[in-house]
Amino acid sequence: MSTPRRFWAEQRVPELLMSPGDPAGPDIVHSRTGRDWVVDIVGFLVAVAFGVLILISARHDTNPLTTSESIIDAGCGALACLSLWWRRRWPLGVALITVLLGTFSTSATIAGLLALSSLAVHRSVRPVVLAAALWIPTGLIYAIYSGRSDILSVLLLVTALVLAAVAWGMFVRARRQLLLSLRERALRAEAEQRSHAGRVRMAERTRIAREMHDVLAHRISMIAIHAGGLEVRPDLPAEKVRETAELLRSTARQALEELRDVIGVLREDQGQDATPAAPQPTLADIPRLVEETRRTDAKIEFEMLVDHPDAAPSALGRDAYRIVQEALTNIGKHARGTAGRVQVSGAEGSGLHISIRNRLPVHADPGLTLPGSGAGLLGLQERVTLAGGTLVHGPDGSGDFVVDAELQW
Repeated sequence: MSTPRRFWAEQRVPELLMSPGDPAGPDIVHSRTGRDWVVDIVGFLVAVAFGVLILISARHDTNPLTTSESIIDAGCGALACLSLWWRRRWPLGVALITVLLGTFSTSATIAGLLALSSLAVHRSVRPVVLAAALWIPTGLIYAIYSGRSDILSVLLLVTALVLAAVAWGMFVRARRQLLLSLRERALRAEAEQRSHAGRVRMAERTRIAREMHDVLAHRISMIAIHAGGLEVRPDLPAEKVRETAELLRSTARQALEELRDVIGVLREDQGQDATPAAPQPTLADIPRLVEETRRTDAKIEFEMLVDHPDAAPSALGRDAYRIVQEALTNIGKHARGTAGRVQVSGAEGSGLHISIRNRLPVHADPGLTLPGSGAGLLGLQERVTLAGGTLVHGPDGSGDFVVDAELQW
């Protein structure tokens, strides 16, 4: 790009300072708004009116302008006033044009001051100082050109007017920058708030999904296993069928109660009293969980070496219960008919160790295999990690599938 084209391209004003309410970026220049039109028209009319008054005053001064000087003065003043229409797009260029026209025109004074003030609004200090400094030699040249004898008073008046115009423009610029800074800060705060709300919602959805999986997967799996037993054994005695039906009914009722508790959390509105939470499982509930699983004809050995399990922290007991529950659910889904073993041991200060193992099935009947999402063990991994423990799961070398967890106590 050539030097003149680069110069005029640099005069394009950042739109960020042209209109404080415009959210556009700094490199985009839009057409004038209604407020811009009002300001520009008023500025143009003020420059023309005062330019005419100043020219009339110069014609009746003690050292009046000649007719040719008056024509030149009026022409340059008119050009300076017209150039104000482009002061928003090219503030430095318009400021330089008006100050040069002011070399031979006193009627261009007000237009030049408006252009200088606009330059101070839209550009940094360096071009403002350059344009302001040019007023001193051009004022001196005009005083000599018009034959003024009071050159010092002219320079003092010009200096005062220039300082006032620059000060006003810098004040407007500072105020606009402050408003822009406050607006950007507010937008950033709103964006951070939305992001935080999104993270909170995602965390809550994850928590609810994990809770629904924990409380419902085991119950529904038990129902499916009991129903499957009736399907494959139609010759069961009536007493056994009645017992299985009672198990189905009680398990379904428990599943519905737990589902109601979770849905109650989802339906809570802000400002309403929270729905009373269902009692959370504890370490002492693990034997009951194993016994419920045994009632599905599962071969589960159980050993619990924990003194005073009722004294265990509620969070520890809940995590231990969910680990055993998920492991037993997976045995019923994927390794039905195989033997399993549950061991829970530990004490306060030494931690809690949980081990569940079962033989890997050699031949699984696809018709009896229950569907699984594959997210249960991942949820356990996250739960144990958040609790500061470790979890290992997978086949071992002996042909068993092992879920082994160490929890802090």
